Amino acid sequence: MAIDLDAIKRKLSQLQTVGTRQNNLWKPEPGKQTIRIVPYQYDKDNPFQELYFHYDLGKKNFLSPVTYGKPDPVVEFAEKLKSSGNSDEWKLGKKLEPKMRTYVPIIVRGKESEGVKFWGFGKTVYTELLGFIADPDYGDLSDPMNGRDIVIEFTPAEAGAYPKTGIRVKPNSTPLTEDKNVAVMVAKNQQSLSDIFKEPTYDELKESLQAWLDPESSDNDTETSTATTDEFQDDFDADTKSNTKPPVNKVDDVSSAFDALFND
Repeated sequence: MAIDLDAIKRKLSQLQTVGTRQNNLWKPEPGKQTIRIVPYQYDKDNPFQELYFHYDLGKKNFLSPVTYGKPDPVVEFAEKLKSSGNSDEWKLGKKLEPKMRTYVPIIVRGKESEGVKFWGFGKTVYTELLGFIADPDYGDLSDPMNGRDIVIEFTPAEAGAYPKTGIRVKPNSTPLTEDKNVAVMVAKNQQSLSDIFKEPTYDELKESLQAWLDPESSDNDTETSTATTDEFQDDFDADTKSNTKPPVNKVDDVSSAFDALFND
């Protein structure tokens, strides 16, 4: 039997993508650390990049194409469920909606030589950071000359509680760096988020949705597609983790809705 070269290439791309994420994503460690938000090379008007994810869909995590304004079969199915008039199906449709996670490029103080990392966070941290920027006493925290360092204090989850991320913006504005090598890394050597989080195809999402609806018939040897579970632990709310399976007595109805949407 000949080797499936396409499968080999997909596996290689998958492994390379995981390596890229590990090298370029940053998660705060317990305790205090200082960072600086920097301009995003691929969107100089806004360092905050809003990405939408399907979490634990058919045992995988996916970047939703709606991030880039493209069709997403999971979203289409969720909308059909929500319009059914059935309260259980409406709730299931809400759970299937992609969840937003925001990423911002940073350098970590004391580790500037490692280059630009991306810090991902949920709504609570995002709202707090935007509040500082909207305050005229602080302004653009990412400004290379007049921005401000940020002290992050991270408390891991304990006794069932969610983890906590405290933010303190330093009162004095300072230049980003006086090191030319760091300046070059920030300005020209950033990784694109679209390279870190690969966009799945429409068919890949459709197949994973089918696996989510009928887990017994799906292959158990699956891999995480775009993001690991650990990347989503900070600032989760209950809904972010709640892509629970449909109730057993609803599987047939939901599967029928799936067939009606995609197979007619």
